Amino acid sequence: MAQIAALPNQDRVCVLAADSTSMNTQLLVEALSRDPQVRMIESPSSAQAVLQFVKQERPQIAVVSAKVGENHGGGFELVREICAQSPTTRVVVLLDSSERNAVVQAFRAGARGVFCRTEPVRLLSKCIQCVHQGQVWANSNQLQFVLEALNQPTLATFHSNGLSLLSARETDVVRCLAEGLTNREIAQRLKLTEHTVKNYLFRIFDKLGVSSRVEVVLYALGNGVQRITTPIPTRRQTQPVAARVMSPVPVAARRVGT
Repeated sequence: MAQIAALPNQDRVCVLAADSTSMNTQLLVEALSRDPQVRMIESPSSAQAVLQFVKQERPQIAVVSAKVGENHGGGFELVREICAQSPTTRVVVLLDSSERNAVVQAFRAGARGVFCRTEPVRLLSKCIQCVHQGQVWANSNQLQFVLEALNQPTLATFHSNGLSLLSARETDVVRCLAEGLTNREIAQRLKLTEHTVKNYLFRIFDKLGVSSRVEVVLYALGNGVQRITTPIPTRRQTQPVAARVMSPVPVAARRVGT
């Protein structure tokens, strides 16, 4: 089979790659460099380095692991910052698995595509080209996750003065609360212990300045900045939400442990 001739640098798609470790990034760059239509930029595996490279190089595509920036407010927070600092850069998020919450968070953060690393690398090259052409890359299951999320109330991003109030994991806990899950169910879904879930809840209460599970959810469904001062909002505005939140936990709505 005849090989495709390499394009001049100015005609190639400029792609920045940042995986969870330096070794993984090197392997990713080597694999993608086989595509003659792309020009690769290898970034160190830290949020600060990625943002610096994006600012300097203005890549057309950034392929970033969801684990990059976990100590910088969360990997998806890094995606938001890339999109904010370089609107012309389209982001593809590398996921370890196509877990629903991760897929939805990636697109909410501004990603144009998600790619599960269990898929063949050759498909990642196709993903890059499609995203570069203005398309969205996701398989049917991933798209279903996004469509389902659009039918649910949008939770706040918990930002105040440009800073993230909650960590990525704390936000996961809040999303579980919004579904009416008990502590045990949250622990099972997030693969945590119930004790750890309770600790997260205490921290969430403290950061948001609230005192109950219901207030947390109402805060999340509000603007995410102003503190809710009334535990039970007006019947007209929130009756469906309150019923949804409280029905699975009718006895312990005002306790951390449930």
